[in-house]
Amino acid sequence: MASGGIPIDIASMISIAMESILYGFSVLMFMGTIWALTYKRSIHDINRPIAAVATLLFMLSTAHMVVDIIRIEDGLVTYRDTFPGGAAAFFADVSQETYVIKNVIYIFQTLLADGVVIFRCYVVWQSIWVIILPSMLWCSSAVTGYYGIYRVAQATSNIGNIFANDTAQWITAFFASTLATNLMGSGLLAYRIWIIERNVSAVCTTKGPMMPILRVLVDAAVLYSVVLLATLICFVYSSNAQYILLDMLMPIISIAFYMVLVRVSINKHTSSHLSTRRRGTVNETQRGTPHIPMKPLQVHISQFMHKDDTSAYGIENHGQPSKCNAEFGSCNV
Repeated sequence: MASGGIPIDIASMISIAMESILYGFSVLMFMGTIWALTYKRSIHDINRPIAAVATLLFMLSTAHMVVDIIRIEDGLVTYRDTFPGGAAAFFADVSQETYVIKNVIYIFQTLLADGVVIFRCYVVWQSIWVIILPSMLWCSSAVTGYYGIYRVAQATSNIGNIFANDTAQWITAFFASTLATNLMGSGLLAYRIWIIERNVSAVCTTKGPMMPILRVLVDAAVLYSVVLLATLICFVYSSNAQYILLDMLMPIISIAFYMVLVRVSINKHTSSHLSTRRRGTVNETQRGTPHIPMKPLQVHISQFMHKDDTSAYGIENHGQPSKCNAEFGSCNV
C-alpha cells in the first residue's frame, strides 16, 4: 500500500522540529521530577526504583533524539546526492539502520511506561487478578512490536514502504495493543483512586488528598492516548503524518510520567505545610489559655482508617495513615 499525504522528507523535518520542542519540555519536567524525589530527603528516603525509571525514560528520549538528528543529517546532507532517489527515498527506506534503532528505542520506552502503569495498578488494587489482562496486552505489545521491527530490518522486498502488508499488520497490532494496555491500566488506576477518595470523603468534612492526583493522572492518560490513537489512525490510512506523531510520542511518554510525580510531590508538600501551620496555630492558642485542671474523660470513637499509599506514584508516605473520625466528621491527614 502506497503512502500518501505529506511528502516523507517534509514529514521528517516537521517531526524532528516537533520532537525537539517536546523534548525541551520533557527536560524541564525531568528536572522537576528529580526535585520532587529528592527535596528535603536523605539518600535513604529517595524512592530509588521510581528515580531509576525516570532517569531511564530521560536517557531513552535523549538517545532517540540523537538518532533522529543523525538520521536527518544523513538524509539531507550526507547521502543527499548519493542515495538513489535522493532524500525522500532515504527517509522512505525503513531498513536503514537509524530507522531500526530509533524504533527499537521507542518500543522499549513504551513497554517501560506501560509496565509502570501496570505496576501502579497492582500496588493500588493489591490483587494479581486485576492486572492479568493488562499484562497479557503488555506481552502482546512486546511481541508484535519487536517482531515488526525485526521484519522491517530483514526486509528484502517492498523496501521503503512501511505500509507493506507483511509489516503493517504487526505494527498495527502493536499500536492497538499498547493503546489498550494504557487505557485499561490508567482506567483501573483512576477508578480505584476515585473509589478510595469517595470512601474517605463520605466520612470527612474536608476533601481527601487524592483528587488532584486523580485529575493529573487522567490528564496524562488522555494526552498520551489521544496522540497514540491519532498515530494508529494515520498508520492505518497509510499517511506519512504518522512519522510526525510517532516521534512526538517519545517525549510525550516521559512528560506524562513526570506529570504524575510532580503533581504528587506538590500535593504532598502542600499538605505538609498546611498541617504544620495548623499545629502552630493550636500551640499558640494553648500558650495563651490559662491551665485549668481537667478530670479524666474516657471517649469511645469509631474511626475509619485509610492508608495513603502513594509509593505507587514514586512518593512514599513515611507518616501516619489518614484517620477520619466517623462520629464527629473531622479528618486528620
